[in-house]
Amino acid sequence: MPRSFTSKVLTGKVLTGNALIQGDVIYRAPDGTWTRDMSAAELITDEGRAKLLLLQAETETAVIIGPYLIDAQSTPKGPAPTHFREEFRRTGPSNYAHGKQVEYI
Repeated sequence: MPRSFTSKVLTGKVLTGNALIQGDVIYRAPDGTWTRDMSAAELITDEGRAKLLLLQAETETAVIIGPYLIDAQSTPKGPAPTHFREEFRRTGPSNYAHGKQVEYI
């Protein structure tokens, strides 16, 4: 009996990595640029598009290092991480409020 093709439902994904020069966490925006603001990132819901964007990011060696896809969800303020590890990456060190953590207090 032949198997029917069923497409996978993809949870939201955001393409992330680190800026090559500064080392900051960066996210891919809908216009193809990189942003340090996750709420301005593109929430990808198509598995094929997610894989294609990841492959493209891997060729941008002058801009990003270690690109990968993270699970994200849609919120009124834009995409937000679903895992605490990515929340730590987004907000910075957790020992006290300084730098970009001040924005999230």
